[in-house]
Amino acid sequence: MRNLYFILILFITSISFSQNIKFDGVIADAKAVPLEMANVMAVNQATKAVDAYSITNDKGKFQLNLKANSTYAIKISYIGYQSVDITVATTTENINKVITLEEGTQLDEVEIVREMPVSIHGDTISYNADSFKTGTERKLEDVLKKLPGVEVNADGEVEVEGKKVTKLMVEGKDFFDGDTKLGVKNIPADAIDKVQVLRNYNENSILKGVENNQDNVAMNIKLKNGKKNFWFGDMTAGGGIDDKGKADRYIINPKLFYYSPKYSINVISNFNNIGELPLTIQDYFKFTGGFRNMMGKGGSSFNVSSNDLGISLLRNNRAKEIDTKFGATNFSYNPTKSWTLSGFGILSSSITDLETKAKTNFLQPNSSDIASTENRQEVAHQKNSLGLFKLSSSYKPNANFQFDYDILGKLSKQEEVNSLLRETVINTNSNSENINTAKNQAPTSVNQNLSFYYTASEKNVFALEMQHLYQDEDPFYNANLASDPFTSPTSNILGYDTAQIRTDLNQNRFVKTNKLDAKLDYYYMLTPKSNINITFGNTYSNQTFNSSMYQILDNGNSTYLANEANYNDVNYRFNDAFLGAHYKMLSGKFTFTPGISAHNYSMDNQQLGTDYKLNFTRLLPDLFVLYQIKKAETLTYNFSFTNNFTDINKLAEGYVLNSYNTLSKGNRLLENSTSQTHSLRYFKYNMFNFENIFAYATYSRTIDAVKSRFRFDGVNQASSPINSNFADEAFSAMGNYGRSFARFYKASLSANINWSKFNNLQFNPLTNTDIAISNESFTQNYAIEFSTNFKKLPNIEIGYNYLINEYQGNTFYTDKPSVKLDYFFLKSFSFVSEYEFYHYYNNDRTTENEYDFLSASLIYQKTKDSKWEYKLSGTNLLNTTSLNDDSFNQNIVRTSQYRVQPRYVILSLKYNL
Repeated sequence: MRNLYFILILFITSISFSQNIKFDGVIADAKAVPLEMANVMAVNQATKAVDAYSITNDKGKFQLNLKANSTYAIKISYIGYQSVDITVATTTENINKVITLEEGTQLDEVEIVREMPVSIHGDTISYNADSFKTGTERKLEDVLKKLPGVEVNADGEVEVEGKKVTKLMVEGKDFFDGDTKLGVKNIPADAIDKVQVLRNYNENSILKGVENNQDNVAMNIKLKNGKKNFWFGDMTAGGGIDDKGKADRYIINPKLFYYSPKYSINVISNFNNIGELPLTIQDYFKFTGGFRNMMGKGGSSFNVSSNDLGISLLRNNRAKEIDTKFGATNFSYNPTKSWTLSGFGILSSSITDLETKAKTNFLQPNSSDIASTENRQEVAHQKNSLGLFKLSSSYKPNANFQFDYDILGKLSKQEEVNSLLRETVINTNSNSENINTAKNQAPTSVNQNLSFYYTASEKNVFALEMQHLYQDEDPFYNANLASDPFTSPTSNILGYDTAQIRTDLNQNRFVKTNKLDAKLDYYYMLTPKSNINITFGNTYSNQTFNSSMYQILDNGNSTYLANEANYNDVNYRFNDAFLGAHYKMLSGKFTFTPGISAHNYSMDNQQLGTDYKLNFTRLLPDLFVLYQIKKAETLTYNFSFTNNFTDINKLAEGYVLNSYNTLSKGNRLLENSTSQTHSLRYFKYNMFNFENIFAYATYSRTIDAVKSRFRFDGVNQASSPINSNFADEAFSAMGNYGRSFARFYKASLSANINWSKFNNLQFNPLTNTDIAISNESFTQNYAIEFSTNFKKLPNIEIGYNYLINEYQGNTFYTDKPSVKLDYFFLKSFSFVSEYEFYHYYNNDRTTENEYDFLSASLIYQKTKDSKWEYKLSGTNLLNTTSLNDDSFNQNIVRTSQYRVQPRYVILSLKYNL
């Protein structure tokens, strides 16, 4: 089959290239000075279609691939110059011309964008969506994947020129602020007129000229005229059968959108049991709602960790059973020209069934030898309910003043009931038992942001930003075993009753956080190319941690475990007051921003009836250097010294029951770690041939890192954090080369490597000493992709991914070839099929698995403007039953296999508004 696809690619390629000739040349002004970024477009006089286009490079060069023996109208335009139209009749010979433009009335930029498939105006790249559509596109995601320099991954994250898009807008209005997935998965492709990429983006125009925004990228979707001031969208309903012929599969998916200059409303819902997840739990936890890291350049890192219970989280539809209900709405309203109100609400619930088989090998210290093994088969039932709500207000009466307020609330309720059969193997001795566990939690958080921006004069700019986080977590865990974990012939560290038939352990945890960040920035413009930034900032956090354990006896009575080590009653206050100074200077092609911040830290840890206080000061330098090689070619260097502080979770000294075989306790004497990070980033984007190159390398070294001290008793383990005496190191590098050529082809090649060296301690009960464990891991990931974008021929997208993971003397490999075929034919039919093959194995082939996935859909829409659309689709057509999910860390190597949803065939009907 794979050979057949390659033959098809070669056949399509040969057809295209065999009929093409090259038309190239130079665009210059009357003084023979080359004009960079001039637009050149070839319109076929017979078909009236745009057959080719180009944007001149820094030497004024352009290149078009045209059909032989055809007549073209060549249109050349450049802002500030008179446009030129020439007629070219091609033969079988290549053509070269020098074309001169005369200065004249500035052209209407909107008209240029409308005609050209791609154009650049300052920091904005505009793509004319219809120039890249082939007829099979249904969502924004399908359009973006065909644009040069744009990539969309499986999680709906969008990258442009190697940089992540952090904001998605439609008609300049925020679309579910802070997330691109809901947009790329739901905005209809037929509503899109243009895609605008906004580079060097800053939401606040007051700070745009004084801050470094090189890594900020936003995207704005312009709608077709018929979609403005009207409701548009679609409503889908369908049903189907599974591999056993049972007709119990369904999907209901209405989507409505309305945009006008004054307000916008988006409504998205999805009810299905076929594995479609509009919002995963991972999406929920990483959803920032647009809140940025306002203290990022302060030099300190104090991150509030999550007390989640390790409930199994799924990123896609590959579980045994998933039933999802989802609803979301987003709005934007302008009461006046200077005041904007916006917000969103998201509600989601899912019921998931999991089946997993896993083998965990616990390793000897500093060795790949196995000390003990745990084999388990488990069945889990999950219920997850999620809620996200945001309200934003932005008031900007003039160009010199702006006042913003945002509030984001996150609510969730998660439950998991798990039943497993465990077999433990220790020194050739084998034991089996049934274990039941239950987890539930209902965390809430409220994040508020208040910002003032004021330009007092051309030389004086002020920015006041404040952010408050309130977080309330209440995880509960229950483990019911036949064995007695965390005990030995001489000790019972939890102090529970071991005379019971079943050991039933329970723990409640209550963690509350109040964190307030505030900073005042003052910018003084020394010259048009230099400024000084003075920052006064403060971070204050107050956290409480309460936990207790109890045992349910065989007779049903509950008894609290009286051992003091099983309780936590902790109050922790952290404060960081700092003064920072940065100097930004533009010199030729260079931008230099050196800085330093002076910090005064104070910490107060109250537990066990005593206070532990710590106060100290620290100077932390940083440096940013940008080398602007050309307009679209840069080299960036970043250096930073950062003080990293842990939160209350690693300071609470009472035991925490993380799982039926894992205990942890904190260390109130922990100190901060200090890390230095060097990063180098190269970027080049050439609109002449749509070539994009980006690469980065990052090295970090951390001293006094907070690491773990482990104690193993067979397959049971207890851990506590320590400050390591050894430095941790990490290095990562990534490179990507991509380009579009001959207009119909797009290819990319990437390589990613990660190396790390970490240090931990493992307690040896035989010698009553600690053993230093040094672990290195090395991961390599290589990928190549090729795709076509024909209007009347089948299109193919083929890729290959090769992953090598080396750890503790073990090497694991993953081969993943993939292919996608889409074809719009007979003016009414669209066929799309995707195939993925996985081959997973280790170096000695003792572990080896192969599995693949095939999906296909056939869509009928009578005409482009027809309201009704019929779709027959099939998922997991090869009926693959399970997937691998393997992991390793400093102490274990885990290989698992979990059940996935079977084959579904769905017939659906969609009505387009």
